[in-house]
Amino acid sequence: MSRSHEARPLITDVNPLSPISEAYRTLRTNLQYAEVDRPLRLLMVTSASPREGKTTTVNNLAVAYAQTGKSVLLVDADLRRPTAHHMFQTSNRCGLTHILTGQAKVADAVQNTSINGLKLLSSGSIPPNPSELLGSDKMDRLLAELRESYDIVLIDTPPVLAVSDAQVVAARCDGVLLVVNAKSVKRRYVIKAKEALEFVHARVLGVALNQVPSSEANPYYEYSQEVRS
Repeated sequence: MSRSHEARPLITDVNPLSPISEAYRTLRTNLQYAEVDRPLRLLMVTSASPREGKTTTVNNLAVAYAQTGKSVLLVDADLRRPTAHHMFQTSNRCGLTHILTGQAKVADAVQNTSINGLKLLSSGSIPPNPSELLGSDKMDRLLAELRESYDIVLIDTPPVLAVSDAQVVAARCDGVLLVVNAKSVKRRYVIKAKEALEFVHARVLGVALNQVPSSEANPYYEYSQEVRS
């Protein structure tokens, strides 16, 4: 996804009958099967490296969940290069960082979106210490509150190999989805990212491959239960 400030339509919203939208629904269904042994209420979506499509994936996945009638919260925990407020055309004057620094309450920061059933907690102001905020006791208390308030909470974070933020958040979630650009990312980076997540005892649910050539895969997004070394 481009980091431009222009809002871009979400395919799952504007064209729900498209093959790509169906692929997101398939991904949603596969993730729901992961709930058999353990409830999946806090789902983190990340990637190994930048520009692999993790933000596009988490945004569309949030819409796909909301379309089932679930109460869904999308949290933009990318406190370095946030974009969710652009995508959903909402304000970023009050968000996650304001809650974590005691400047706002959850009710003040969570916003409605144009998608029925989907709410957004944007990043808020970019702080000088993202990892420390995300690893704080206040973050633990916030996630515990959100777990009880929504059917599912999807959390967007920076890439795993770029900074430590994703590892910090992953350790606090019920599961992690790793998004991989099949055209550009090197296999060793994916394996390294998976190992970094497992080092903090994160529950890696699987890998979503995007940019798979249409001659090799249909739908466009595939889901794999593991990354083999």
